[in-house]
Amino acid sequence: MKTYLVTGGAGFMGSNFIRSIIKEKGNKVINVDNLTYAGSLSTIKDLLSNKNHIFIKSDISNIKKIRNILKKFKPDYVVNFAAETHVDRSIDNPDIFIKTNILAFFNFINNVKEFWSKIKKKKQKFRFILVSTDEVYGSLKSGKASEEYPIWSSSPYSASKSSAEQIALSYYRTFKLPIIISRSSNNYGPYQFPEKLIPLSIINALNEKKINIYGNGLQIRNWIHVDDNNNAIIEIIKKGKLSNIYNIGHNNEITNVKIVKYICYILNEVLPRKNKKNYTNLINFVKDRPGHDIRYAQSIKKIKKETSWKPNINLKNGLKQTIFWYLENKEWWKEIIKNKYSGKRLGQIDKK
Repeated sequence: MKTYLVTGGAGFMGSNFIRSIIKEKGNKVINVDNLTYAGSLSTIKDLLSNKNHIFIKSDISNIKKIRNILKKFKPDYVVNFAAETHVDRSIDNPDIFIKTNILAFFNFINNVKEFWSKIKKKKQKFRFILVSTDEVYGSLKSGKASEEYPIWSSSPYSASKSSAEQIALSYYRTFKLPIIISRSSNNYGPYQFPEKLIPLSIINALNEKKINIYGNGLQIRNWIHVDDNNNAIIEIIKKGKLSNIYNIGHNNEITNVKIVKYICYILNEVLPRKNKKNYTNLINFVKDRPGHDIRYAQSIKKIKKETSWKPNINLKNGLKQTIFWYLENKEWWKEIIKNKYSGKRLGQIDKK
């Protein structure tokens, strides 16, 4: 039996990762989450009754509690999803991003290093995976960023993630802690907190509200379904090289306005509006985000070469699956909108 310690496992990416690995017979998951605004027990409701899943509420910065969890469960793999992740929130409140993504992460990796130094002879294949982001590359005018591309962070969020990466790499070079870093492109899929573009656009459309798009909507992003992303992380746990960074993405580049229009076209097909108007009529262009990156694009040649992974879910099919999930799980997102996020705009310096 392999034991995974997954932090941030009651959030979007972490909970879906747990669903992916717990399907494999013999895997046990220790799910550690502090249940801040983006984490919820309702997100892992289906996992709580699974005998191979243990949930523990804790902040990753809690040195004593994390030390006891590591000592008790002796994980084979540690996968860190725990982080503040929304660029807009990092504009409104950079402090919490520095505290969580850098300072709390430091306490956590230091705890893991102490644990690993005692068990490394018994668990030679131990791995620490830091889940990071393609946003550390900043905006690209042309081409695609390989893993050697310079870091050029544009937001407090991406700066905090690149800082965590440097801490992790230093712990390999100094202490030989067996770390691997994934840099994921924009994820979408079930259980994504409704502050992000795709779920917010879906929910606003269903509620007959304006679908806001920043600036001219021509910012280019690379989108990957969360299941494809998590399968990639599983592959780098098995086959990735220590101290290496792996880009995870899909071979698509699409503007924000186009992806919102895709959502509208799908909804026109599966759930026409009562007034018979097109959902695209709800699109509303608003003042752009400060420091908004124009284009993200990353090369996935390395992970495809070194593992057997490749993305399998194309964007249109993935969007359709995601829309059906939000249609079928209204209770989940309605509870969030009522108690945790009203849908209001975040990340404005000038709020007039």
